[in-house]
This record gives sequence, C-alpha cells and structure tokens, in this order.
Amino acid sequence: MILIILGLILWSGAHFWKRISPDSRAAMGDKGKGIVAIVSVIGIVLMVIGYRGAEGAFYWGRSPAMTGINNLLMLFAFYLFAASGAKTRITRFIRHPQLTAVKVWAIAHLLVNGDTPSFVLFGGLLAWAVAEVIVINRAVPNPAPAHPVPVKKEVTAAIAAIVAFAVVSGIHILLGVNPFG
Repeated sequence: MILIILGLILWSGAHFWKRISPDSRAAMGDKGKGIVAIVSVIGIVLMVIGYRGAEGAFYWGRSPAMTGINNLLMLFAFYLFAASGAKTRITRFIRHPQLTAVKVWAIAHLLVNGDTPSFVLFGGLLAWAVAEVIVINRAVPNPAPAHPVPVKKEVTAAIAAIVAFAVVSGIHILLGVNPFG
C-alpha cells in the first residue's frame, strides 16, 4: 500500500506543480515538462507495482452487470480523452475532458474492484482529478469560448476511443485481467 500512496503523491505533486507554484514551473521552461513526465512515469510505476502486490480487505467483486457498466464507462472515458485532443463538441460542455475522463475511469474501476488497494489507488486518482479541476478553475476561472467543430474531428475521436479501448483491453488480458468478465 505504501508504494501506491507514494506513487499517488509523486503523480499529484508533478501535476499540481504548474498550478501551485507557477513561477518555479515556468522558470524551468521545457526542462520542467521533462521533470513532470519523469516524475509522472515513476509515480505510475510505483502505483502499478504497489497495486499488484497489495493486499487488503475485500468488499465486492465483479458481476456481469457491473462489468458491462465498467466497459461502457471506460469507452466513454477514452472518448473524453480523445475529444480533448480533437476539441470535439463535448468539449463545449465539459471544461476539463481529460480530468473528467480520469474521474470516469476511476469510478468505473471502483465499480468492479471493491478491495482496499483499489479504494486507495482509484479513489486516490479520483480525488486528485477532482482537486486538479478545483485548482485549475481557481487559477483560470473563465473557460475559452465555444468553437466550431468539423464532423471529421468527431469521427476521429470516436475511432481513437475504440482503438484505445481495444488496445488497453488487450493489455489487461495479457496481464491476466480480463476486462470482459
């Protein structure tokens, strides 16, 4: 559990750096992006190793219904992430689509993983995403105005979401965790 928590701290600290201490982050320039990337990767590695080795109380597991809901939520999370890059129509209504994708991802995983390590990992990342939205909204209170969106961007985001979902599902299967039950 310690590795999960340490990974969460590194991940959160790296991502909060720009908002909490913008001057020190700006002073680093492009080198700062590298530091954020390296610290984020180390955080992810610690979270994965910690999660795979963690033990804890078990409260609920997967059911066919929850697995189906999880997969639909995951497809939506991948779409939100792709929509952010493509600036699709949904970004007119959801100010932080990538962070919303993390929240949806975390909730989806909590639906099918009812054990203490999952609460720490997925709950921790959910808490980080909520806090990040609050910090960003305080730093930049007014969102950018709406923008026109070509249909091509919508299609691209949908295809990217399906491809990413398939790839991540395949990786889960290779790791011994079948996301389809």
